[in-house]
Amino acid sequence: MLFLLSPAKSLDYETPTAELPHTLPHFVPRSAELIKVLRQKSPQQIAELMDLSDKLAGLNVARYEGWSSKFSSKNSRQAALAFNGDVYEGLDARSLAPAQLDWAQQHVCILSGLYGVLRPLDWMQPYRLEMGTALPTSHGKNLYQFWGSAIADYLNERAAADVSPVVVNLASEEYFKAVDRKALKPRVVSCVFEELKAGKYKIISFMAKRARGLMVRYAIQNQALTVNKLEGFDLEGYQFTPAASEPDRLVFRRSPSV
Repeated sequence: MLFLLSPAKSLDYETPTAELPHTLPHFVPRSAELIKVLRQKSPQQIAELMDLSDKLAGLNVARYEGWSSKFSSKNSRQAALAFNGDVYEGLDARSLAPAQLDWAQQHVCILSGLYGVLRPLDWMQPYRLEMGTALPTSHGKNLYQFWGSAIADYLNERAAADVSPVVVNLASEEYFKAVDRKALKPRVVSCVFEELKAGKYKIISFMAKRARGLMVRYAIQNQALTVNKLEGFDLEGYQFTPAASEPDRLVFRRSPSV
């Protein structure tokens, strides 16, 4: 079973971390191709393309210029430790034991506009490139066309050893669209997290993001390799709700008192 996550816009390359094993991203040559395209753009063009402030555009132009196809401890950090946002606060990879990180490495995939797919321990250099960016390349007018079926093919390869392969989609719509569903072979199961508000259960974005990270943490801690085992997810007050769920859409709810 593979768990898909979105990346985060916020990055943390400052907080000290323990020495951990690392691996290299799978699609480095393709990342280098994108960097080459991005380096041709001025800070103003980057600001317009990504709807960024002048300060953020300048920061990311500097990141593109400094990006190297040679990864090291000086220019990189493990992806699960570098991303810093609601999802990754829920995951809290820094508190996982080495054996748990190793399990995550085998079962967690982080989708990325620049890197395609990252494993938790893959070295990652800082960047900003959201999957929905309309960046023209020789492959098409946006990143969805750039990646094509490459991400789905990669996931197929990763899942090939499983007798009944399953992809658990915990990524946003923007990022999951980068997975070519026609090419993807495993069954896809999505998880939905809802809060009780004004008498109705609703998805509240930042809470749902944190819950996605919590679900991955739960799966890591319990080595969850079946959909049925995911139904036991109960971190921070969530409970599986069978009546609102479908076989490929698991709904988890909690009340505001939690």
